[in-house]
Amino acid sequence: MEPHEKKRILPSVLKPGDTLGIVAPAGPFDQMKLQRGISVLEQMGFNVFTPEGLFEKEDYLAGSDEHRAHLLNSLFKEGAVKAVICARGGFGSMRILSLLDYRAIRKSRKIFIGFSDITALLSVFETKCGLISFHGPMVTTLSDSDPKTRESMNLALTSGRKLKVKPSKGLTIRAGSSAGTVSGGNLSTLCHLVGTPFEPDFNGHILVIEDIEEPNYKIDRMLVQMKLAGCFKGLAGLALGTFKDCGNQDGIYRVVEKVFKNDDFPILAGFEIGHGKTNITFPVGLKATLDADNHMLLYHSPATK
Repeated sequence: MEPHEKKRILPSVLKPGDTLGIVAPAGPFDQMKLQRGISVLEQMGFNVFTPEGLFEKEDYLAGSDEHRAHLLNSLFKEGAVKAVICARGGFGSMRILSLLDYRAIRKSRKIFIGFSDITALLSVFETKCGLISFHGPMVTTLSDSDPKTRESMNLALTSGRKLKVKPSKGLTIRAGSSAGTVSGGNLSTLCHLVGTPFEPDFNGHILVIEDIEEPNYKIDRMLVQMKLAGCFKGLAGLALGTFKDCGNQDGIYRVVEKVFKNDDFPILAGFEIGHGKTNITFPVGLKATLDADNHMLLYHSPATK
């Protein structure tokens, strides 16, 4: 491990009037939803920059791999842009991982936010750059988001305070409390990173997972594959977000219990994180305590400075 991988880089806190740059590292997007999402960001007090080439399309991707990587690299280097927010997920983030300028991304100290397929970027920014990033809404999902989602995002990016994520209907699957670096996001995307040069290391980490349209047996298969691959060795805790249209929720919880039956870390379900109507923003790459007894994820320090 290189020395810079151990050092965590806090991005700069956002202020009213700061400019957010929009990028599409994965799939193309609905332009009407994008415009509605931009309106939400402007109502929050931010300026929004849409780079030339943002609306490119190539099959199920927002342009070629080289094009999408170039736009992302450019936004991290653009001095006027204080934060980078993704237009949408879909698929494609993994395809550009080898094309990114990680030195420039690390040096930028910029906020980066997204979820779903964007999990690949959140994970790699943590492991390759040490940069704290944010699992949270994208521009197109902001268009239909609820006030709780918007308030959470605004608080995470602008407050400069230690954050506490508390599910409204938490469910303790295994009691206890533990501390570790928070990682994770979309389970399917994390699973597809296994065996690549960008595979995450969850040793000593609290893992947050969510997914959409994956039946229980596929959730089971992904977790078992990752467990057999050694991905969960040394895991400090597990937090379950929203599993939208994934079948019976109790069935998912039973899968989790069985897969991790021989482990002793705390497991807390019910976090409003992921593809649901409410999508709470949380920092990735920052230390926190998962308290399954009192139903909360409590960060030890602010995620921005």
